[in-house]
Amino acid sequence: MTAVPTFTTLGGGPTVLMLHGIGGGHLSFAPQVESLAVAGYRAVAWDMPGYGHSAPIEPYTFKGLAQSCVLLIESLKVSNVVLVGHSMGGMVAQEVVARRPDLVSRLVLCGTSPAFGKPDGDWQREFVSQRTAPLDAGKSMADLAETLVPQMVGPGSLPEGLRLATHCMGMVPAATYRRALECIVTFDRRANLPNINVPTLLIAGEHDRNAPPAVMKKMAEAIPRSTFIQMKGIGHLQNLEAPDDFDGLLLNFLSLPQELLH
Repeated sequence: MTAVPTFTTLGGGPTVLMLHGIGGGHLSFAPQVESLAVAGYRAVAWDMPGYGHSAPIEPYTFKGLAQSCVLLIESLKVSNVVLVGHSMGGMVAQEVVARRPDLVSRLVLCGTSPAFGKPDGDWQREFVSQRTAPLDAGKSMADLAETLVPQMVGPGSLPEGLRLATHCMGMVPAATYRRALECIVTFDRRANLPNINVPTLLIAGEHDRNAPPAVMKKMAEAIPRSTFIQMKGIGHLQNLEAPDDFDGLLLNFLSLPQELLH
């Protein structure tokens, strides 16, 4: 039996479950957990399998990650949740909504895409080897974070947000990071976008090279009840680079009555 992943929770009210990216952890959503709890929501941030104190899964696939997420939702004893997914977490969110649409009431996708190109493509292989080369050369995840995080953000990012992002990435076990990289290049849920029938908010960072605004806008056009927003001056780590603006967008979306969300 798979163990329920570990998570942090704060506040009471409708449940908002936040799924971090490949270099993250539950702490990646620390500003949002606080804002949501204050605003009357039950804020839950998980550690993806293999992160924090969550047991790793074997094989490390999107199917397995989605099953772990479903297990967590069921353990929260709620009929449905708002899913907020950043980057790889946004892919897990798409996988969950494809497999168990009954569990999701609203969807927020940030800095993510519906596919990672072709798994046999040179670009994907290049992406993985580029990210793992420093580890192969004996560097630590903390070293990797010092180099990678500054490359991911936009000119308008908050220094404290960068520090938190660097800290989170430095805490990721190298073995998990490698497994997650191998997993992420297999993702392709483009065909399911028209089937997503819950209100969906897509948040892109103007300077995000991992999930460029053009890619996210196209994605939004394929999702029937979606809203696309681009954050100016911001890169890939929207929720940490500009937490106040991000929280404003999120809370505004959550407060809109269902019937207003086309």
